[in-house]
Amino acid sequence: MKKLVLALLLMSQFINFAQNYKFGKVSKEELQEAFYPKDSTADAAYIYKSRQTYYDHSNNSGFEIINKFHVRLKIYNKEGFKYANFEIPFYKPEKGKSEKVTSIKAYTYSLNSKGKIDKTKLSNKNIFDETISKFRHLKKITMPNLKEGSVIEIIYKVTSPYTNYIDDLQFQYSIPVKKLDYSVETPEWLIFSKKIKGYYMVNAKETKRNGSINLRRKERETRKTTGSNGGWTTTNSSWSSSKLDLVFHKTEYQAENIPALKDNEPFVSNIKNYRGGVKFELVGTRYPNTLAETFSNSWESVSKEIYKASNFGGELDKKSYYKEVLPKILEGKNTEVEKVLAIYQYVKERIKWNNYNGIFSNDGVKKAFKERTGNVADINLMLTSMLRSSNLKADPVLVSTRANGIPFSPTIDGFNYVISLVELTTGQIILLDATEPYSSPNILPKRALNWNGRRISANGLSSWVQLTATNSAVQENNIMIDVSEDLTVKGLARTKFFKLDALTYRKNNNHLTEESVVTNLEDRLHIEVEDFKILNDKILGKPVIRNLKFSSEDLIEGINGKLYIEPMLFLSQHNNPFKLEERKFPVDFTTPWSVKNIISIKIPKGYKVESIPEALAIGMPDGLGVFKFNTTIKAGKINTVCVLKFNSAIIAPQYYSYLKDFYSKLVQKESEKVVLVKI
Repeated sequence: MKKLVLALLLMSQFINFAQNYKFGKVSKEELQEAFYPKDSTADAAYIYKSRQTYYDHSNNSGFEIINKFHVRLKIYNKEGFKYANFEIPFYKPEKGKSEKVTSIKAYTYSLNSKGKIDKTKLSNKNIFDETISKFRHLKKITMPNLKEGSVIEIIYKVTSPYTNYIDDLQFQYSIPVKKLDYSVETPEWLIFSKKIKGYYMVNAKETKRNGSINLRRKERETRKTTGSNGGWTTTNSSWSSSKLDLVFHKTEYQAENIPALKDNEPFVSNIKNYRGGVKFELVGTRYPNTLAETFSNSWESVSKEIYKASNFGGELDKKSYYKEVLPKILEGKNTEVEKVLAIYQYVKERIKWNNYNGIFSNDGVKKAFKERTGNVADINLMLTSMLRSSNLKADPVLVSTRANGIPFSPTIDGFNYVISLVELTTGQIILLDATEPYSSPNILPKRALNWNGRRISANGLSSWVQLTATNSAVQENNIMIDVSEDLTVKGLARTKFFKLDALTYRKNNNHLTEESVVTNLEDRLHIEVEDFKILNDKILGKPVIRNLKFSSEDLIEGINGKLYIEPMLFLSQHNNPFKLEERKFPVDFTTPWSVKNIISIKIPKGYKVESIPEALAIGMPDGLGVFKFNTTIKAGKINTVCVLKFNSAIIAPQYYSYLKDFYSKLVQKESEKVVLVKI
């Protein structure tokens, strides 16, 4: 009996520990935990993730949305330190109402050498405000006195005057969540739909309660009196109060042991698209003493609303600021394509992108033109307007960048970028983005290649436009090497970069010195570059061509009189990037792509070939991809041709197992060696 009582007591203590999430009640057991029990690879974990969202009312400011946050975070190792840096976004325009971040309170807890808990309070010097744009700000918090094994705890409040908008709830993160506790309470006047995001579900609990708000207003009573001395007016002021009854609807989400969906998965446009969560969307109102109103938002209505905005459609209509330069730009340009290219090149050279996204102009296209800098809307709305003024059929296209995610439902906030479209009389569509110096017609920068964009015509009508490139990004490598008696390899390598690969090369390298480019190549390929030449790096209409003369002592291995050489040399792929057993979200290559490698190895004197890898040709289902590998011996040379090609930018989740197996065979084949023996 005593043993049973002791066991029940210990169990009770454990339950109390597991459920004690009150701020400041961090336990020694939490600090002693060496790794996350359900995922030992986790660098950190949320012990507790809480958010309470509700509406508050005051007579001064009316209704506001209050968001209260409570986070308790466990740091397991130094790699987990980054999760102790908090960034709290809030809306703060230069004019108008702002959101506020207040009531910040945080501590770092650690065990000292005596096994006691040390507690370090967050000071104001570790809280910073950062301006992201004219509308968006960040409250950045750096926690003090971090150690491996520390527990971080923070509470804060975000107050918003924008009562029609509730920030999305996020269930899943790049690290696990032990306990999640969310609630959202809304007044009956506002009707929200709840749309599931991602692949991790948490069941909702719906309840409602009767409540009330006290309304207090100042009333004035004015009386006019006449008499022998003329008339005068007296005014009496008084306060009146009234009570308004209403129903509040509450939605709660509670869950335990939510697995991480990590950031390091390869070929993902935006991992946040696939993490579980809920999006609240206002679909109607039912205010007292008024008729109910339903919002039937559609992509068409959202597009029209954006177009009629003064800092979007209004900016498109402005023409006077470029009236004098446009004829000079078009001088001698007779065809539609010539006009498009001339205007496009002028805008790219004239206006520098300030790295701010947005579908609305910040300071206006006139100011951007004068000061030679602007956000993405300034630049591409200007481009569209100039194209229209040249009698070309041009329209803006709303885009959500890869970092912003995919807008699954009609909402203005779903878009954060704009590009330009020209439709030629032949029906050909040309997409343009003048923010990117190395972009060319129909070769958009990666940030803009996110499924579909929304084209808005001058009449307000809109339609979807495919953003993903139809032309493959292409890379071609041609390598020839000789092997000296001391097994040093000397060779020549010629690489051609086409389409998006050319844009990427220019963007990554054109701002670097030649020395930096060469050093990066040597470090990555484990070679010594003896001569380096680059062609067409500034000629956008042509492929970038890179010529190398190189040497290496690491490409051939001699064992017991035999030589072992990978026929792909430094181009071999040794690791399968796809490691998950199951992947519920698509693989996103950004664009269809192909790589063709042709390698020729001169057989060194005194040796002959004992064996070469067998040829291999494999394909993905439905023609999604192909891999071909063939090594032959001819005229004293080992010749290898290897082709890897994907015909689609997106590989759907149902093909993931095939893709994983496809890459497994690819890696195995490229790792095989040619074996040479002495004659």
